Parts: sequence; C-alpha cells; structure tokens
Amino acid sequence: MPQTTSSPSAASGSGTDAKPRRPVRRSVRDWVSTEPGAWSIALFPSLAAWAATGPTWTSTWLVALWAICYCAQFTTARWCKSRFRRRYRTPALTYALVLAVAGLPFLVLHPGVLWWAPIYAVLCGVSLLASWMRRERSLWSNLAAVLAASAMATVVAPFGTRCLAPSATNRLPRLYDPALFPDVGVEIATGFALALFGSVLFVKTMIRERGHRGYLYASWAYHALLVAFGFLCDALYGALALALLARAVALPLIARHRTVPVKAVGVTESVMSLLMLVLIPLGA
Repeated sequence: MPQTTSSPSAASGSGTDAKPRRPVRRSVRDWVSTEPGAWSIALFPSLAAWAATGPTWTSTWLVALWAICYCAQFTTARWCKSRFRRRYRTPALTYALVLAVAGLPFLVLHPGVLWWAPIYAVLCGVSLLASWMRRERSLWSNLAAVLAASAMATVVAPFGTRCLAPSATNRLPRLYDPALFPDVGVEIATGFALALFGSVLFVKTMIRERGHRGYLYASWAYHALLVAFGFLCDALYGALALALLARAVALPLIARHRTVPVKAVGVTESVMSLLMLVLIPLGA
C-alpha cells in the first residue's frame, strides 16, 4: 500500500484545518534497478558475446529479452521478499507480461533455446528462495546470479554471424547438440563467471564481511589462482586477472587505515567490469 504523510498541524488540527494526506509516489526503484553493479553483472556477459560473435537482429532480440528477464527477476524477488506486498506486485506482473509477449515469438522461431530452460528454472528458483529468506546477499545467492548472467554468453553466441547455427536453434532441443555451445560463447561465459565471482568475494571483503580475515584470505587466494590460470590461457586474461588481484589486495589494505566509501568500491568495480567487457571478448 502507498504510504501517506501528514504535517503536524494537520494531525492536530480540526477537520476544516486539516490538509488531506497525499500518497507518496512510488519510487522508480520499484521498477528499475538503480545499482550499476547489478546491471553490469546481468548484462555484460551477454553483451560481450553479442559483440564478439557478430551482432544480428536475432542476437539483439535475445539480449533485449534477457534485459527484460532481469527486470522481471529483480521485481519478482522484491515482491517475494516483501511477502507479496501490493506495492511490488504491479512491476513484477507487468514485466512478466512484457517478457511473455516479447519472448513467446522468439521461442516459436528458436525452440532450441529451451535446452537452457531447466538450468535457468533452477537458478531463478535459488534467487527467489534467497529473496524469500531475505538472504539475497548471501554467497550462494550471488553465485546463482553470476552463473545465470555468465551462461547467457553461451545462449547468445549461436545467433551471431560467426556462430550461426539455425539447425540447432530452430528445432526442439536434443539431449545435447554441440552447435548450441560454440567455443567462443563457452569461453566468454567461463571468463565472466570466474571474474565476476572474484568481484563477489572482493565486494564482501569491503562491505558486508569487512574485517573478516577468512573472506579476505579466500579472496586473495582466489585472485592469485585466477592470475595463474589467466596467463596459462591468454595474456589478455592474465592482464585482467592481475588488475582484479591488485584491487582485491590494495583496497582492503587501505581500508585498514582509512575509510573507503562504498561509492569508491562501486566505482572501482565499474572500472573492472568495463575491463572485463573489453578484454574477455578480445581474448576469446
């Protein structure tokens, strides 16, 4: 229900002097996520695959559907977290309707993408369960979000000009069809999954788990392994991993001696996300 406000005079005055209370307008936050980090995690892997494999009208349509899907997911998650308050019902149902209208024609033309339906049903279920339990910031919930976003690179890749696979996408999915998993899509998805999970660990060391040595050492060890693995695969991946390791080490050490604003952490992660968007497709 919309909240209401009233002035002190209205609360204590007579019926003729009292001013009618006005409902507070629903915030844009009810409809659009205002967290740049969440948008970058959700969209950058699919955008990277869209660019690296050669944009087509179909791949553009699919990326747009994924953006709508993300809007439907986070509004539904808020609705679950609020125990189905009426305030969050309209955005969730509206995005679900838009997704159905825009997405059903795509499924009719390309039923092969239904191969991914069980996987995304599980990941979406984990996300909604975390919201219902009010643990959407937990490590397992973050991991589900990273996997869902990163896997979209593989979903988008077959529709690019470099990986066009109409025989795989234009029919109902088999148990396994290699054409649905082009190497470039799998590589981009893997790169983003590894890098974004490192970002999850780093952000926790700076905010929710700040001062927790276990998380800090886990973050450092993970990023060090990422550097080694990155250079084994490609110099660009190694350079990206080095940048991620540098910020994972430097900012927590700085935070021991002075306050590091949350905004600074967000700006740092925005820069790292842009590096991922550039270097991972180039390495692939």
